[in-house]
Order: sequence, then structure tokens, then C-alpha cells
Amino acid sequence: MTTTNIEPGGSAPQPPIPSAASPKTSLKKVAAASSIGTTIEWYDFFIYGTAAALVFPTLFFPGQDASAATLSSFATFAVAFFARPVGAAIFGHFGDRIGRKRTLVWTLMIMGIATVFIGLLPGYGTGAFGMFEGGIGIWAPTLLVVCRFFQGFAVGGEWAGATLLTAEYAPEGKRGMMAMWPQLGVAFAFFLSSGTFLAFSLVAGDSSAADSSFMQYGWRIPFLLSAVLVLIGLWIRISVEETPVFKQDRERAAQETAPTTLPFADAIRYQWKEILIAGGALTSLFSLFYMGTSFLTNYATKNLEHTRPFVLGMGMIAALVFGAAIALSAMYSDRIGRKKVIGTSVGLAVVWALFVFPILDTGSPIAFAVVLLVTLIIFGIAYGPAGALLPELFQARYRYTGAGLGYNLAGILGGALPPLAAAAMVANGNTLGVGIMLSLLSAMSMMCVLIMTESSKNVIHADAEVVVDRTLATEVP
Repeated sequence: MTTTNIEPGGSAPQPPIPSAASPKTSLKKVAAASSIGTTIEWYDFFIYGTAAALVFPTLFFPGQDASAATLSSFATFAVAFFARPVGAAIFGHFGDRIGRKRTLVWTLMIMGIATVFIGLLPGYGTGAFGMFEGGIGIWAPTLLVVCRFFQGFAVGGEWAGATLLTAEYAPEGKRGMMAMWPQLGVAFAFFLSSGTFLAFSLVAGDSSAADSSFMQYGWRIPFLLSAVLVLIGLWIRISVEETPVFKQDRERAAQETAPTTLPFADAIRYQWKEILIAGGALTSLFSLFYMGTSFLTNYATKNLEHTRPFVLGMGMIAALVFGAAIALSAMYSDRIGRKKVIGTSVGLAVVWALFVFPILDTGSPIAFAVVLLVTLIIFGIAYGPAGALLPELFQARYRYTGAGLGYNLAGILGGALPPLAAAAMVANGNTLGVGIMLSLLSAMSMMCVLIMTESSKNVIHADAEVVVDRTLATEVP
């Protein structure tokens, strides 16, 4: 198999495109399946982040002072990011071998089971729903970490599969618009997670005391509701057929006499540069997003003493603005290219990161609202095109694996380590250092964006795979 190369801004002969959708699978159904599945997966993921900021320090780490408990709570939050590359490799293997659809069903099921189990966990010194009165001691944070690992494991395989589902069905020239649907799932999930916590916070009370209704059972309801959402998501995903690109690639592979290789090994061997560059380029947006959601939720309630309902309500408003930024930037990237749009976001992030905490530390609720909104707008500008960018960079036979590895590498660099470092710096009164750290991460992303090649003209169908730049393309035997 050979790789066709075109120069940046050039074009390639367009091959016959497999039918975009069968009579049983319309593009609307594909968009719905990718979006609702991603919404559910990320809803589960985000409610953990919200709980890590508001609940877990008190219930699972009660013997520590406030700063140490917060740091421990965010350490469990970070566990998922290290599990995500494992999930990307394993689910990527099966997604490239048995199909995108079946793999996505498994990611949804694993995430749902892990999330419901968290909602049933007793605390370190408190029971759950009348059981295990007095708590289960060290087993509480231990089981929390295990559940969090499986959440990350599932999300590691979810994102790449959902974006491939839309990108491989999309008509040429509209991949950005189609691939925005799984990206919008993240905004929907942030809205739902903030909204459910807000609702149960208002019903159960705003107290952070360990014996308050919210801390006893109110925080558990969003986790348990995940079971209903997962059933809905499974029903929709099962009704979608496998992508035409994957079917075509499997038909061609069945006719080849070359020995079978592992998708993970092939992705690392032939396109390791694309994995590293994509991971580096997207590090900035991950650092801004997780700092702007989970970490700032904790900072606003604990350090700035804003009320929990206010912070959660602002999260819902920010999620709507975030979704609009995703949609507009994704569609615009079909016109001017992914690189320019993502580069704009990263360039803004380099400067904005330095102003985040000086504005926040004025203590004004308006200042918090401005920081949250601007941060998520900048993130959304880059996140919209990312759904099309990564599938466009990799060969069909290991596309699921390659896209997942690049995305989750960015998750570790930008989503796992910065909140931990920020919690430690804030505990020492060094909020300026947090801004500098975020700005440096964005500067690193800018360097990766500058050497990244434009991908929007790449033909991703299995019989005419394209890598744009000769310096990054590797001939595949």
C-alpha cells in the first residue's frame, strides 16, 4: 500500500467515495450517535471532576488539611489521564480490527458501570444509602482510584472512535462540520454535569459540611443517573452501521497477502511524528479546559468563596458559549483549514493565561464569569477543528489507534499534570506561577502548530489515503 502525497494547499484526484450513508444510517443518525455517546461519556467524566472539586476532599480524604485534601482529590482526577493512552491503544486495536461501532458500544458500557459504582461508594468515614455506616476507611479512596482508572480507560477509546464515525461518513469538504458533533458532546456534557450538581445542590442545600444532605447523598444522584443515559446511548449507537471507510479497508485487507500487524505497532512505526505533533499542538487546549472547569470550580468556591450555585450556574452558561465556539470554528476550518484556526486559539492562549489569575484574584463574581467564558471560548476555537484534524492525519488501517494516541497524549500533558501543579502552587500562594505554566504550555503547542501541516485537503478514504507534507509522510509497504 502506498501513500499519496500532496503539497500544502494542493489537491489530489478525488476517488470514488463510498456511499456516505446507507438507507439504514443517515448522516443525522451518525451525528446523533456520535454526539449523544460523547455527551454521556464526558458527562460521566465531568461529574467526577466537579465532585473532585466540591465533595471528594471532604468525604474521601477527611484526615488531611484542606489544601492537601484538594491535592489528593485532584490526584485521583489525574489517574484517568494516565489510563486514557492505555484505553486508546487497546480500543484503538479493536476499533481498527473489528470496527468503530462495536468498540464504541464497549467504551460506553465500561464508562457507565464505573460511574454508577462511584455513586454507590461509601466514604472514608461515612456510609452510603444506609450501608457501611462509619465508612470503609482506606478502601474508599482506593476503590475511587480504580473506578477513575476505568473511566479514563473508556474515554481513551471513546473520542477517537466517535470522531472517526463522523469523519469517515462525512462528504469531502465537510469533515469539519460533521466532526464537530462529537466535539459538541463535550459542551453538552459540561452543561449537564453543572446542571445536575446545581439542581441537587439547591435541593439538598449548599453546605459543604460532611453531614449535609448534599454531601451525604445529593452528590451521588448525578452519578447514578448515568445508568439511564447509557441505556439511551447504547440504543442509538447499536442502530448505526459501520463506517463505509472501515468496510472498504477491511475488504481490501482481506485481499492482501502481507502478514497481519498490530495497529498500535504500525501507528508508532510509521506515523510517530504525527502522534507527537498532534499531542503537543492540543496540549494547550486541554490545559485551558481542565483548568477552566474542574480546577477553577474548586478555586472559586474554596479560595474566592463564591457560592456553589453561582459557580455551577456560570458553568452552565459557559457550556453554551463553549458549544457555539466549537460549532463556528469547526465549520470555519472547512474554509480556511484546521491549522489556522487552531493556531489562532493557541496564540490567544499564550497571552490570556498570564491574565487569568490576576483577574480572578480581584474576587469579583463578574471577574470569575469573564475568566470562565473567555477561557472556554479560546478552548472551543481549537477544539472544534480537532475532531476532523486527527482522523485526517492517519492511515485508515490504524487511524483509530493513531488519533486516540495523539489526543490522549495531549490529555496527559495538558489535562493531568497542570491541575496537580496548580493545586500545589495555589497552596503556596503562587497563582502567578500557574499563569506562567499555562502560557508556557501554550507556547509549546504553538511550536507544534507551526510545524504541523494542513490536513483539511487530505483524502481519508482507504483507497486514496493522503498525508500532506513529504517531511512527515512515511511510505507504508
